[in-house]
Amino acid sequence: MTNERKTMNTAVIPVSKLEEDSYDWWARHEQVLREQQAIDPEVVLIGDSITHFWGGEPWSENVHGNREAWNSVFAPYRVLNMGFGWDRTQNVLWRLDHGQLDGLRPQTVVILIGTNNTSETENARANSAEEIAEGLRAICDRVEAKVPGVKIVVMAVFPREHEPDHPRRRTIAQINERYAAIAQERGYTFVDIGPQLLEADGTLSQETAPDYCHLTERGYRHWAEALRPLLSSL
Repeated sequence: MTNERKTMNTAVIPVSKLEEDSYDWWARHEQVLREQQAIDPEVVLIGDSITHFWGGEPWSENVHGNREAWNSVFAPYRVLNMGFGWDRTQNVLWRLDHGQLDGLRPQTVVILIGTNNTSETENARANSAEEIAEGLRAICDRVEAKVPGVKIVVMAVFPREHEPDHPRRRTIAQINERYAAIAQERGYTFVDIGPQLLEADGTLSQETAPDYCHLTERGYRHWAEALRPLLSSL
């Protein structure tokens, strides 16, 4: 790893697909560009695989659960799901710079991003909590520029790993402290469902996240319950 790579904040430098996953990243990007005007969304979800695999349009074969949680919160609304598996903040920035969200006028944008920035791979280094928070700030700048006056809901990064003392849990806690501060500073709504996703002893159950990251229908129900009152004014 070069010194430049160590010092520059990769979380704020837009980049297209970085990792291989169970779907075609480029095809999904083109699908969003092709369908977003027809959907004319009232609600836009921006995120990674946790958002991608929940449901909605553009349709994906990777949906987890039975979609009851999705329908329980989103059935009354036109929703665009801009979740992309394996995306980091820098991937979202690239997508926003290349047409996603252009010309749309949603009333609410929900952002859940950052968990993949905590991972180290051959294609991208792990970022610090401060770097990831700057990535979120850059994403929100793009959203505000493209949709002035939109209501932005910032989701806390969901818990990962089974045990509460895992180092990644500490990193996520640091990220969420910074996300909450950004939301307060800018007048966004900050939502943290981490306590609802965890068991009483602080562990993350496989009934909620079988791989200790991605949600089952049980986990998505908690997310739906948190979002439902926020969308009731639409």
